[in-house]
Amino acid sequence: MKSYIAVDIGASSGRLMLGQVQQGKLTLQEVHRFSNGFAMADGHDRWDVDHLVHEIFLGLEKVKKMGINAVKLGIDTWAVDYVLVGNDGQKLEDPISYRDKRTHNAIEELTSDLPREYIYEKTGIQFQDFNTLYQLYKENRQLLSQADKIMMMPDYLGYVLTGNAVTEITNASTTQMLNLRVGLFDKDLLGKVNVSQDQFPRLVEAGTILGNVSHKWHEKYDLPEVEVITVATHDTASAVVGTPGQGDRWAFLSSGTWSLLGTELNVPENGLQAFHENYTNEWGAYGTYRFLKNIMGLWIAQCVRHELNDKYSFGELAKLATEVKPFAQFIDINDDRFTNPDNMIKELQDYCRENGQQVPETPGELFQAIYSNLSLFYANELSKLDEILGYHIDTLNIVGGGSNVGLMNQLTSTLAQVDVIAGPSEATAVGNIMVQMVAATEVNNLDAGRQLIADSFDLKRYHPEASQYGEVLSQYQAFLSKQTKEMV
Repeated sequence: MKSYIAVDIGASSGRLMLGQVQQGKLTLQEVHRFSNGFAMADGHDRWDVDHLVHEIFLGLEKVKKMGINAVKLGIDTWAVDYVLVGNDGQKLEDPISYRDKRTHNAIEELTSDLPREYIYEKTGIQFQDFNTLYQLYKENRQLLSQADKIMMMPDYLGYVLTGNAVTEITNASTTQMLNLRVGLFDKDLLGKVNVSQDQFPRLVEAGTILGNVSHKWHEKYDLPEVEVITVATHDTASAVVGTPGQGDRWAFLSSGTWSLLGTELNVPENGLQAFHENYTNEWGAYGTYRFLKNIMGLWIAQCVRHELNDKYSFGELAKLATEVKPFAQFIDINDDRFTNPDNMIKELQDYCRENGQQVPETPGELFQAIYSNLSLFYANELSKLDEILGYHIDTLNIVGGGSNVGLMNQLTSTLAQVDVIAGPSEATAVGNIMVQMVAATEVNNLDAGRQLIADSFDLKRYHPEASQYGEVLSQYQAFLSKQTKEMV
């Protein structure tokens, strides 16, 4: 029986998940979990990547103690952040987090020379001020000139483990610097941020064999034999691989710290309507494109829970939310003010006061406001997706931690008039492992892998309900439209 390890690292935590096929079903087991987070250092919010490397090896030691002597391993993380590596092969400094404030106004500055339409036509990627393009635009020029290599976060971790450097395409596409037509980094955009093509390791597809963990690490840790496979290293790309979508008219919602809502296409959609709605064409595994919208997601809920001193579990907060009437206020969940405020509860309350909305006070009111407005935003984006694609999405597959929030799933189904299939909650780890299994020829292809996923996990289904909230979505859309006009 083959053993696969998914190293899945998010903004707040990471884990090592063991995957095996037993009696025709894929099984998952969490082997090791550890904390992650950025902290202020040298004037910027930075990630401690040495900590992440150490925790990966601690997890692999646990795998060895389980009696498993050989595994395959894939790494996925969040997107856009990078590590600068010098000529000696060592990082120049700890990488800066995408939530750092250095890129404020970077889009406006860079696009004063290159029109947004020009950049979108080249890359098909939505405009977000934390994209790698704008991070590099604001990077310390002297430090950047010292960088022999620029490595995306999961590629850097793979490099530390094996000594081999690559740039995996699903994560590289989120930089907003890959040219859709050429399939390489765009020279015009690289020139604008003072970097060159040869500063990036070679581009590879998901499923590429990276190599074995270097011998030096076996001397420091008691490890099994580990072959590293470069999976779909952007966690959303892995989550979409791990989504059991079937047919042609399904959409996905990867619901975690961020919400990524969209569909899987065989050709990119970078026309004017997609540009105006700020949809993105991130490259996926096996020649696909993730046509999606980036939405703030459960980051807001995570912050609020923490500010409530972690007194309640998410399950308890969801229960309290069900006791509160939904849609008591309209909130633009994607407003930049919610990206990294000093106090999320105060930010939500101030937003409601400023817009003449009912102010949520209790934990139940706060979480009902978050969940109901996320549902409204999802339904609104699904209607836009229908318009761009020219057909109605029939089924929304919700994966990730948000798939466990029944209240939000049901509201989304009713508001958007779509069937919702929720699960698996561990889609990112599942997709990570699935790419490894295809590379190891244990699974034939992506379709076969998704069928195995559907057969292996308990999926919950939600159907549109008749409700008294029939006009709520149109009212919310009018509210968002008014907000946009006032900003302009």
